[in-house]
Amino acid sequence: MDTIDFSQVTEVTGNRVTGEQLSRMYARYRFASDYCSGADVLETAFGSGQGLGLLLSSARRVVGVEYDAGLLKNAKDHYGSRVELIHGDAMDLPFSEEDFDVIILFEAIYYLSDPTEFVEDAYRILRKNGVIIICTANREWSDFNPSPHSFRYFSARELQGLLESSGFKDIELFGQCRSSAGSVKGRTVSLIKRAAVKMGVMPKTMKAKSLYKRIFFGRLVELPPELQEGVYTYDPPVTIPNDKPCTDYKVVFAVARKGG
Repeated sequence: MDTIDFSQVTEVTGNRVTGEQLSRMYARYRFASDYCSGADVLETAFGSGQGLGLLLSSARRVVGVEYDAGLLKNAKDHYGSRVELIHGDAMDLPFSEEDFDVIILFEAIYYLSDPTEFVEDAYRILRKNGVIIICTANREWSDFNPSPHSFRYFSARELQGLLESSGFKDIELFGQCRSSAGSVKGRTVSLIKRAAVKMGVMPKTMKAKSLYKRIFFGRLVELPPELQEGVYTYDPPVTIPNDKPCTDYKVVFAVARKGG
């Protein structure tokens, strides 16, 4: 993978974000923490690490792997020795077989040139009955807008197929952050966003998008270095069917187990 500055397209500590962004980030880590009780947990591509502390509150051990050196430094500066943080590539994980109980990849699978390599490597280093949790922007959502540097986005059903092809079992699919397109404001924002995408004027970086968000979503808040329990509203992911498109949710999850 060529060296890319992922901090420009990642929710980084200190960025100005919407309340929905904060709640959505909290929701995915709160959801994952239910699988992490007493477990050895690996989060790959953790960005600047906002959710690592939430995982640590329930896990026995948390390890993080991040490709972007700047994001890795941000997390290390905050967590110090509380979490083991490593520079590495999600498609070539530097761990032994059956090293972890849970592996997490949030909002990053679309940056991998070969997601199959990650899934197969995750299978290798998971213990029997271990869990993999993948979360991604939903490409079937009507207002979906791909990020720069991305290779491929998956629908929930495509995530299921990816996991099945690598041997994972008991796959569950979830949707989170229901679209507000049915409201007057939601329809207006949706029309403007689609027009901006079509004309090629939609901002590409998180910093550039902040003005757009301020206009349409109101007051922005600074993204903290670590999410705290009990501060944000929890909008839990809900089970979705695997036999039809999922267009109602902005985010989709796939959770699967390694066979025993």
